[in-house]
Amino acid sequence: MIDRDGNGIEDRVDLYGIAVAAMTARGLLHELPAVPPAEPPAMDGRDLTDLPWNSIDNASSRDLDQVEYAERHDGFTRVLVGIAEVSGFTPPGSPLDLAAAHNAATVYTAAGVFPMIPRALSEGRTSLLDGEARRAMVTALDIADDGTVLRSEHFPAWVCNRGRMDYPSVSRWLAGGEVPVCLRDPVMQSQVHLQDRASAALRARRREHGALTLRTPEEEFVHDAEGNVVDIVTRAPLRAGEIVEDLMIAVNQAVAKHLAARGFPTLLRVVPPPSRWPRIVALAAQWGVALPPHPSTRHLARFVDDTARAHPDRAEEVSLGVLKLVGRGAYIAQRPDAEGPGHFGLAVGAYAHSTAPNRRYPDVVTQRLLHAAHRGDPSPYDLESLARIAARCVEAGSLARKVERQVAKSAAALFLAGRVGERFDAVVTGVTDGGCFVRLLHPAVEGRLVQGEAGLDVGERVSVRLDGCDVAVGHLDFSRAPE
Repeated sequence: MIDRDGNGIEDRVDLYGIAVAAMTARGLLHELPAVPPAEPPAMDGRDLTDLPWNSIDNASSRDLDQVEYAERHDGFTRVLVGIAEVSGFTPPGSPLDLAAAHNAATVYTAAGVFPMIPRALSEGRTSLLDGEARRAMVTALDIADDGTVLRSEHFPAWVCNRGRMDYPSVSRWLAGGEVPVCLRDPVMQSQVHLQDRASAALRARRREHGALTLRTPEEEFVHDAEGNVVDIVTRAPLRAGEIVEDLMIAVNQAVAKHLAARGFPTLLRVVPPPSRWPRIVALAAQWGVALPPHPSTRHLARFVDDTARAHPDRAEEVSLGVLKLVGRGAYIAQRPDAEGPGHFGLAVGAYAHSTAPNRRYPDVVTQRLLHAAHRGDPSPYDLESLARIAARCVEAGSLARKVERQVAKSAAALFLAGRVGERFDAVVTGVTDGGCFVRLLHPAVEGRLVQGEAGLDVGERVSVRLDGCDVAVGHLDFSRAPE
């Protein structure tokens, strides 16, 4: 434990070892089976490798799941989204499949990444790397100028990423900055403009239906050459990221509708109406806004947007409170003729996960369903099988978040060790029988409020003092500071 004077910290702490121990303690795999040298069975598909596909991702990412191509027609934009073919490399019941199903997703920690499938696949043979012909499942969307998806089609194809781009460079260019190296080709500039236009139309349409726009920057740990944490920064959403996100959301909706129309049971991502809606109403009332007594995405979205415009310096605080009160999503299995709870935050009904098969197991399952539907075969899964997969994905997701939080707190404890006794602004993120939890606004780390928690609730802003850090177990202890 590190006390108020910063005593007790070792010169070097093995964060990766902490991460491995956290994975092991929760029954998650940190080592994966070997990849067979043989290629998967031949895949029939269209040859679309001559199209100017591009990807937009983090500059350091190697596990590229998604490429895009757009073309303008009279009254609509056709956007093709290619998703990495993973299902053919991980046959059902194989060691690779069983390992992926067990962890259910890639685990991202401050100490390193624990991939769902081996890097030889996720960063190699299944990654949509630039200049490489790759198998993909393509969704073609005809997007009207008002954001309506007029038609969609789903088919396997061969693609080749001709323009690998990164979020910051593309965002700066779209905002009027200089042309980055990745956009010196006029063809790629045209592609980004077309995709940006279609993305904006889709986003506007969603917001008309009440989709939430939450401003919650993600924490990012900055390491030195030796792997030590030297800073914790927040990464704000970027315009180029919105392009990828908007197209991803449209694809996931279209896939869910397509599989249901084929009579297939589906694995859906759902966020039901929040059970803590009265607390959301009370939170809005603190800002002088009256929300209806029953959950309404339209009214909640208007409150979040209006508050952000009126108080931009408090937008993150409001978004964080709303996000915690709306709650996390879950996976469910659903019959094709059933109507489920939908996705409250996106204000949509049926919503699948299909766009990140290198990183999420539900997307691999959905890809298998899409292949069967394309071939005209019956569904490879019945409802009970999908329900078991959904339950495991929810369970594994909870375990992965605990690992990520523990390692993040260990990294934060290292970083904040010399600041014990300092005061910080925070937002209450959880109130349970186990205690009250807060997230600092700067730096964006979470910890437990061990004194002064009485009367607080989720979404409230509070001043706290850092009382101590335990690097080994990832504990940050705060007490309420006098106003």
